[in-house]
Amino acid sequence: MPKFFYTARNKRGEKEMGSLDAHSQEEAVSRLQAKELVVVNVASETKQGAGLKPASEITGKGRSQFKHNRIANDDLILLCRQLATLLGAGVTILKSLDIISMQVSSRKLQFVIKDLQKKMEAGLSFHEAMAKHSNVFSDLWINLVESGEASGNLALVLNRLAGYLERAAEFKKKIISALIYPGILAVAGTGALLFLTIKIIPTFAELFAGFNIQLPLLTIMLIKTSEILRKYFLIFIIVSIVLFFILRKYIATREGKRAFEKTLLKIPLVGEFFRTLVVERFTSEMSTLVESGVPILFSLEIAEHSVGSVLLEDVIHNIKDEVREGKPLNQCLEKSDFFDAMAVQMVAVGEEIGELSNMFKRLNAYYEDYIDTFMVRFTALFEPLMLIFMGAVVGIMVIGVFLPIFQITQIK
Repeated sequence: MPKFFYTARNKRGEKEMGSLDAHSQEEAVSRLQAKELVVVNVASETKQGAGLKPASEITGKGRSQFKHNRIANDDLILLCRQLATLLGAGVTILKSLDIISMQVSSRKLQFVIKDLQKKMEAGLSFHEAMAKHSNVFSDLWINLVESGEASGNLALVLNRLAGYLERAAEFKKKIISALIYPGILAVAGTGALLFLTIKIIPTFAELFAGFNIQLPLLTIMLIKTSEILRKYFLIFIIVSIVLFFILRKYIATREGKRAFEKTLLKIPLVGEFFRTLVVERFTSEMSTLVESGVPILFSLEIAEHSVGSVLLEDVIHNIKDEVREGKPLNQCLEKSDFFDAMAVQMVAVGEEIGELSNMFKRLNAYYEDYIDTFMVRFTALFEPLMLIFMGAVVGIMVIGVFLPIFQITQIK
């Protein structure tokens, strides 16, 4: 069995060199990929140093590693990390794209990578080629790559971008995971109440109808509620779905999203959480942009279009105009009334000592910890509150059902 010598990079970006026995170069590449290594070079013992074949030659027919057609967030994170690793190892950008194209799990992403190669071979720069796929690569991607190309530190910039994308994805997963249990509990509780109202209450209503007694007001209210739900349940579900989609379509518009965000800010606790959530993303992006050497005005321009909040976009737009006029960033943040005093003061210190990127990084770490703590407390409080609510509602229903039974037992 032939021996193949390889050079690869692991998840931490460390170089690994070695050899393995395989029937073919294709098998050697597949086995290295199975170990989650980014293959830089593979050569047979007789042709050591000949280099890695093009992706089309190695993968040949199958491309069986495709797992889906869409481009998931994890696909883009892996692309960024692999590019940073390969460029850091001295591999050219075109060769790096060729290597990565044979390892991606998304069929659509492979098409995009191939198109990037074609456009770059036609004379476009990397960021210009990426701009042709703005539906895949965000403004943050494109502008950071442009900054890296201009400074000659593309590998370093991509490494920082990969770190940002990984932190953002991990943070999003934390929030989703924290909301899963309360969501399941709320759905289960609502389902239990509907079952009691639609199925159990009518059974007792038929029983009470056989007795000539005056039903208590609470029992009458329960029976009427049950009758209304049973009679109009399907209509209620249809109307709710229609309203949901109308509201969703309205919120998808800029004005609708602005109105929705303003409403969120007015809700106790929820408003503060929402404000912290969008400010966390802003500080995370700004720390990455400023650290990568992007000018402050350009950083604000990028953050304005990628922060994900219409209200904060408006705030950043005003801040950007004032900074262009020569005003310090901390004064602009304070004037906006969207940022808390700590953020303003830390930015002021960062501007004074020339460590603005570090201050944004410290602010981001603080907001992440705040949101983590909030989610832990919310999850811990939601269960007992939900149980108390469920207990109170079920208790009222039980009282409403048993009051007539007590009257029946007293009839002589």
